[in-house]
Amino acid sequence: VQLVESGGGLVQAGGSLRLSCAPSGNFFSLNYMGWYRQAPGKQRELVASITSGGGSTSYGNSVKGRFTISRDNARNTVYLQMNSLRPEDTAVYYCNVLADAVYYWGQGTQVTVSS
Repeated sequence: VQLVESGGGLVQAGGSLRLSCAPSGNFFSLNYMGWYRQAPGKQRELVASITSGGGSTSYGNSVKGRFTISRDNARNTVYLQMNSLRPEDTAVYYCNVLADAVYYWGQGTQVTVSS
């Protein structure tokens, strides 16, 4: 299983970006899907996560009210809508997926927010 991420880029403060992540390859079931980020010199941190049915979500404190995680189970895709972006949101964003009881990580996509 490989995770294909897209949607990162450069945006001005206050702008928006939408990240997407979809697993490729063969798997039986997808459960947990989430987004993490890592800024230079900092530890990787949870941004948002969502359960298999989409009924339960969780957010890091710094992004609550600005970011929204969602998933399309028909497309096996998880999205992260990021609004009101701030320079401190600049980081490499990683997709994390639990598929067939194994966690997989994406290669990361760079998000840069200019002031």
